[in-house]
Amino acid sequence: MIRYLDEFRDQERVKRLVDEIIEIQFPEKVNIMEVCGTHTMSIRRFGIHKLVESKVNLISGPGCPVCVTPVSYMDMAIWLSQRDDVIITTFGDMVKVPGTRGSLQDLGRDVRVVYSPIESIGIAEQNPYKKVVFLAVGFETTVPTIAATVAEAKKRGLDNFFILEGNKIMPPPLRILLDDRDMHIDGFLLPGHVCTVSGYVQYGFIASEYGKTAVVSGFEPVDILLAISEILRLIKKREPSVKNMYPRAVRPEGNRKAMELVYDVFETTDAEWRGLGTISGSGLVLREPYREFSAERHFEIPDFDSHEHPLCICGEVLKGKAVPEECELFARGCTPDHPVGPCMVSSEGTCAAHYRYRNPS
Repeated sequence: MIRYLDEFRDQERVKRLVDEIIEIQFPEKVNIMEVCGTHTMSIRRFGIHKLVESKVNLISGPGCPVCVTPVSYMDMAIWLSQRDDVIITTFGDMVKVPGTRGSLQDLGRDVRVVYSPIESIGIAEQNPYKKVVFLAVGFETTVPTIAATVAEAKKRGLDNFFILEGNKIMPPPLRILLDDRDMHIDGFLLPGHVCTVSGYVQYGFIASEYGKTAVVSGFEPVDILLAISEILRLIKKREPSVKNMYPRAVRPEGNRKAMELVYDVFETTDAEWRGLGTISGSGLVLREPYREFSAERHFEIPDFDSHEHPLCICGEVLKGKAVPEECELFARGCTPDHPVGPCMVSSEGTCAAHYRYRNPS
């Protein structure tokens, strides 16, 4: 049993795992997609993609919630931020995400970065003559805190707090990727943070319906290599399954109380994903008892002619059909200081990971 951080980065353990992976014989490289931005960052940071590249092609998928947020959402957020009576509260990554004509950093009037959604309630109480709108973006990891914030706002009887609904859940887009005939995914690294909250039972369809293997993984080098090794072993044995290699944090059912709170406040709906289009049942909107806190319902938000930068290939990167280096803007017109697309903005973005840990020229 590994217990301490340095053991998860132990070079001898890493070497043994890499050797085990390389010894497994396949006629061609195995395609494994990670669907968590933190995995993407760890893989690049520790050079795991290079250690296993003779056997495995590691593909980054739609695992960054900021990145999959569509331009239309940002255009709504920017429009709201330009109202004199509105204060926007948001997690920091969203401030630089470009909309059609700019970002919140460029165009917003009163935009405040918060570390937790609950801070927005304090801001609303301190500014009774303003309307506070929190940008509710994120996967299952962050939704419980947003649900708790909405429930608290209702308890306090706040009439000047709202959320701009943009939360998403992870299983539906994996179906879209598996149904795509142009994609050749042999296995998935499932998102450890998400599964801590939602559990991993809901991913059983990957094995039962598609005959593929998926493994829940932690984020340290030994975690990721153990998961890759297990995926390869199961593929070799032709035993498709969904397994948990992150038991110190993840249970099959996840955090039941957190998920009960989520579905007390929210219900599923169709949602637009950057690069993937509209996916049935992949988004979360407020249930009727809490719909008074919906910014879209409260404000008369106009329709926008939303569109991305014509040279940005973020959508293709999110589908795993392109890598950042294939974009003509990468590391030239598009950098973390001057991002053109959200994949370069977010701390979990694939382009940001490739840029930060790219080979020096």
